[in-house]
Amino acid sequence: MRLEGWHIVIIIVIAILLFGAPKLPGLARSVGQSLRIFKSEVRQMKDENPSGTAEGDPVEGRVVNNPTPASPPRNEGPAAGQTPPSGTSSGTGNPPHNP
Repeated sequence: MRLEGWHIVIIIVIAILLFGAPKLPGLARSVGQSLRIFKSEVRQMKDENPSGTAEGDPVEGRVVNNPTPASPPRNEGPAAGQTPPSGTSSGTGNPPHNP
């Protein structure tokens, strides 16, 4: 006798009903709450969509603002494992703060 797909489904359903019955109401409640949140978020996204745009237009990935060229890293402090000279800050550019 071979186990087919629907046999496995029946076995899983029986196992869930026997061992997970006390947890099923909580699971159903959390799924319902998640669906409610999802629907409200989708509705909010539709409301935020400006009415001047056509909804049928395809979205293309274009760079709107060209990024500025990368500048070389600045040496703002001592290298790892070194201590800063006395009287200087830890490389933040701000003077030491005395309360």
